[in-house]
Amino acid sequence: MDSIGAVSLGDLADLTVSNDNELGCDLSEGGGALKKTWNPKFTLRSHYDAVRGIAFHPTEPALLTASEDGTVKLWNLQKAVTAKKSAAMDVEPVYAFRGHRGPVLAVAVGRDASLCCSAGADGCVRRWRLPDLNVDPYDGYDPAVLCGVLEGHTDAVWALTFDPSGERLLSCSADGCVRLWDPQGANGGCLLTYSAPSDLGVPTSVSCCPSAPSHAVFGFGSGSALLYDMEAARPLLAMEQRCGGSAPINQVVAHPSQPLSITANEDRGIRFLDHRTGHVVHSMVAHLDAVTCLAIDPNGVFLMSGSHDCSLRLWHLGSRCCVQELPAHRRKHDEAVHAVSFHPHRPLIASAGADSLAKVFV
Repeated sequence: MDSIGAVSLGDLADLTVSNDNELGCDLSEGGGALKKTWNPKFTLRSHYDAVRGIAFHPTEPALLTASEDGTVKLWNLQKAVTAKKSAAMDVEPVYAFRGHRGPVLAVAVGRDASLCCSAGADGCVRRWRLPDLNVDPYDGYDPAVLCGVLEGHTDAVWALTFDPSGERLLSCSADGCVRLWDPQGANGGCLLTYSAPSDLGVPTSVSCCPSAPSHAVFGFGSGSALLYDMEAARPLLAMEQRCGGSAPINQVVAHPSQPLSITANEDRGIRFLDHRTGHVVHSMVAHLDAVTCLAIDPNGVFLMSGSHDCSLRLWHLGSRCCVQELPAHRRKHDEAVHAVSFHPHRPLIASAGADSLAKVFV
């Protein structure tokens, strides 16, 4: 077991970085995300404040962004235009969803594109109906896009994720609770509530486990993680981050096929947690500042991490080597990258930042 405390920042200079494309893939539709190198394609400029959350359309090349400016925006990445003063491609949002009272902190889309939810500082989860991707962006706002409001949290909701079926929604909040919802139910009801004990701290992130569909992993500000059985409504395993102390978890992601979770930590580290034992099986200093977000490609081969050091890093999970570093977002108020995501079926990556921008990589 590697100890993150034994890894100095000087070792970051020795990371194996390779920009060759020996593991490249077909970029056509259905080619998946099995790519070893990525390049910036679009910069999405429309929000007026930090972009906190992103979610790809389940099938189409389209992206949803959630911002502290109080809006969620929908972008059709196929409707790009060439800027007049440069060769760069630009994209305009095709729709802006309004309804949150305050910053929007998270957005998630189910397997069915008609099921889109967002959450924010107002403590509410809102369900939206996505318009046609070719809608005229200059059409008036349609209040009917808001399909319902899921109420129950009493403080900011900062993370959302759908279960593997794409029909149940998990949310975690500053009120100390994780809730499971049926957003399409007649009452949009809360199916269960987990109230974290005080020693775990506030839940900061939640991820469902595709390898065990009834299981989810919760990450906490204490640095602990918890494997939870949603069907039995009970905790299964506490996963203490024994390596390196108790650095807060900013995000936890479950591997798509292995009994493994990966955490992004405030102490610049990434840790790998075994669901069978609860032990840390690997840890490493991954960035020059807090690691804020993670995403695993749909094939389970690569991990993308984002940090307040303004960069994204692509890691090969087999070798745990960094194979590419991408400059991503400018620092603002000591923050930089807030979110990163792989498209589930297309070779696209998106990131969101404190600089009010979202970026798309191909």
